[in-house]
Amino acid sequence: MASLSLSGKRVLLGISAGIAAYKSALITRLLKQAGCEVRVVMTDGAQAFITPMTLQALSGEPVRTSLLDADAEAGMGHIELARWADAVLIAPATADLIARLVHGLADDLLTTLCLASDAPKLIAPAMNQAMWRNPATQRNIAILNGDGWQLIGPGAGDQACGDTGPGRMSEPDDIVAALFARLAPPASAATGKHVVITAGPTREALDPVRYLTNHSSGKMGYALATAALEQGARVTLISGPVALSTPVGAERIAVETAADMHQKAMQLAPTADVFIGCAAVSDYRAAETAEHKLKKTDNSDGLTLTLIKNPDIIAEVTALDAAQRPPVVVGFAAETRDVRHYAEGKLKRKALDMIVANDVSAAGLGFGSDDNAAWLLWRTPSGNVSEHQSPQPKIQLARAVVQRALTLSPAPPSTHTRETS
Repeated sequence: MASLSLSGKRVLLGISAGIAAYKSALITRLLKQAGCEVRVVMTDGAQAFITPMTLQALSGEPVRTSLLDADAEAGMGHIELARWADAVLIAPATADLIARLVHGLADDLLTTLCLASDAPKLIAPAMNQAMWRNPATQRNIAILNGDGWQLIGPGAGDQACGDTGPGRMSEPDDIVAALFARLAPPASAATGKHVVITAGPTREALDPVRYLTNHSSGKMGYALATAALEQGARVTLISGPVALSTPVGAERIAVETAADMHQKAMQLAPTADVFIGCAAVSDYRAAETAEHKLKKTDNSDGLTLTLIKNPDIIAEVTALDAAQRPPVVVGFAAETRDVRHYAEGKLKRKALDMIVANDVSAAGLGFGSDDNAAWLLWRTPSGNVSEHQSPQPKIQLARAVVQRALTLSPAPPSTHTRETS
């Protein structure tokens, strides 16, 4: 962490009422070591977990706890503080605070500052796993993402209440690294480059009310878009139907069917420096779509559907001629067994530069979850290399994938001869 430099950056650290507030002391220390000026704002509840004196000693600045502070507000102190900040970081952020931010409340100093500040805003949630999974919390997180807040974590594991699952606040090192990436993004091979990402499921209509689809939530693809944006890339997200907000700064193209996604992907692939095929594209579609709703009949015990293959988008991208093929093409494989074995076969068969393979049969990982684990396999001049990424939040895995993809050089044209399957 000592290698990170945020010299002169001014960080407003907000602390709300969670047991993870003890980690805020280390965050403050790490920020100071990185050269930041740090001013801490605590909610009333936060002071039950850690004292203002501790944060004052670590930050070297008075800690603000009240909106109705006569001395501070003599010069409209909350507005001055909001203007002062180069970034607002809230760690930990409780479910209650997140809900109040979503509704634009300004009922204490911290929420008032968030409304008054135009600085980049980052938030590290911390709560019980059931509270994190609650649909109300997930709706609130989606709204904050859409409003431009950058989410850090949460991680998964043992919790103070005895539960196990997602909701643990990210570790201080990871939080400070995310802030560093936001305020001082490293010189990157992605700066100014075009990254095209497919994400989410596709839907294949059977009739006006029914369709074939899969369990993809789009979370991994959207995390990849966020990670590429952090690296300074221009991002186009070709997205199937998902309930997610578009990462701030990305261009989102909404599609529904595999044919729609194929058309957009083949249109945009020649403009891309990196193409990442993360979408869970339906392999088949109905040979014919009924004009009216298919009715259940009393004299039939079943229904026979004729399905035909959809285009293989990632294979067609790698098959583009040298003048059109993106320099780096990354594929994804969702498997339920022999993950690495099948990924190696797909890497070769589809002439990919890199593949990310995960076991979607593992509980709490893959489709619909906030965490993932995966095998990363990529080509090098001396042969294929593999690396296992252990279970972690999808945004962290996305950063590892994007950073690895950006280090790859395009393989010689002769190695991109695609085998038929």
